[in-house]
Amino acid sequence: MLKSWIWLSGLVIVLDQVTKYLAETLLVMHQPVAVMPSFNLMLTYNTGAAFSFLAQAGGWQRWFFLGLGSLVSIGLVIWLTRLKPQEKWLAAALALILGGAVGNLIDRAWLGQVIDFIQLYYNRWYWPAFNIADSAIFAGAVLLVVESLGSKPANAEQSS
Repeated sequence: MLKSWIWLSGLVIVLDQVTKYLAETLLVMHQPVAVMPSFNLMLTYNTGAAFSFLAQAGGWQRWFFLGLGSLVSIGLVIWLTRLKPQEKWLAAALALILGGAVGNLIDRAWLGQVIDFIQLYYNRWYWPAFNIADSAIFAGAVLLVVESLGSKPANAEQSS
């Protein structure tokens, strides 16, 4: 099943890295560029994880998140290889999460931090900046939850 879905992970990685390159090249650090109401592009860096978790931890978090991200990515690859052909939505969810994880791993490995550039806000409330990799992880996680809520246990299908 991995061969059928690795393209999606690859697409996420390429889109993520290209947009991060463009953000670093075209945007000025912490200077928002209005795209539309409630949506800015703004270059920033995150040494932590989601919502800047552990961003001020002193440097060890880089290696922690590199290790954790690598283990999660390996686990996702193994999970993808074990899926049945009919588990398409689950495969898509895992491929999105894998692509996002690897996209952010590349940043951590090369830069020691993750490039973020998408900023959403409402009035004076700003969501933490994020990137394409984060979006893919979020979309994959939502798809994973929806898929798990909609799937029936094997015993329930056999007894129907």
